[in-house]
Amino acid sequence: MEKTLNTPARAMSRRSLVAFGLTALFAGTLAGCGAKPADTAGSTPAKAVELQIFAANSLEKAMPEVQALYTEKTGVTFADTQFKASGDLIEQMRAGAQADALITASKGTMDDAVAGGLVDEATRLDMFVNDLVVVKAEGSGAVIASLEDVKNIEGKVAIGDAVTVPAGKYANQALNTIGLYTGAAGDDGEYAPEFASCVALADKVGTAAKYVSTGDATIGFVYSSDIFRYDGIEQAFVCPEDSHKPIVYPGAVAASSEHAKAAADFLDFCMNDAEAQKVWAKYGFELFA
Repeated sequence: MEKTLNTPARAMSRRSLVAFGLTALFAGTLAGCGAKPADTAGSTPAKAVELQIFAANSLEKAMPEVQALYTEKTGVTFADTQFKASGDLIEQMRAGAQADALITASKGTMDDAVAGGLVDEATRLDMFVNDLVVVKAEGSGAVIASLEDVKNIEGKVAIGDAVTVPAGKYANQALNTIGLYTGAAGDDGEYAPEFASCVALADKVGTAAKYVSTGDATIGFVYSSDIFRYDGIEQAFVCPEDSHKPIVYPGAVAASSEHAKAAADFLDFCMNDAEAQKVWAKYGFELFA
């Protein structure tokens, strides 16, 4: 997409041509003797950039494909990307783990990263949105036509631990609207006594999906994108948007990054490259409008 500007070559005089020929001959003689031109002697090639990305667990399938595209187009490579619950990623950074960029699954967890000086607030941007859904095992006869139906489910309900898993926090907000959780914020209350024994807490949203696929839970609360990530589950119900806070994935450059410009460029690529956008859509993510 870059345009190359062509300018007419400057004509050489006969004397210039002779001088050019002598210079080339001299340089060739030095090269043949193993000598280095004076202006490159002692120089070292620029070190290739390798980025360390910390990303919410729900990005585990889509992100590697986008990273592969970026490497193909720019040559920038990636270290072993950390896919964990957003709260766990922040705890790692607080403990001194090196990162170049952070993408969380909620604004609240990114707020924590900003407050802790873990990211450069000036680089923060909202990247993706998602839906909260109730899933069941493929072929299951469980029927969820409304949130109220959760009250009548026999068996366990898989929910992410709201302390570290944003999906669990959103699920608790939805459960609060039907009286099964006492805190409107989603991490500030308790499950109703008649429901508490039914909850199967998961350490990340992917674990909640697996509990359902293996039959350890009858239903579970996950993101719509998780249906594309895990076999053996299917959507039973999409939670109403007004039952929980908007699900937004913010990204930012880590404050300690040694490749801040490259990290910011990658976040921009995620949002604006047409091929990257197709990958996000394939896995159920929508770009933040």
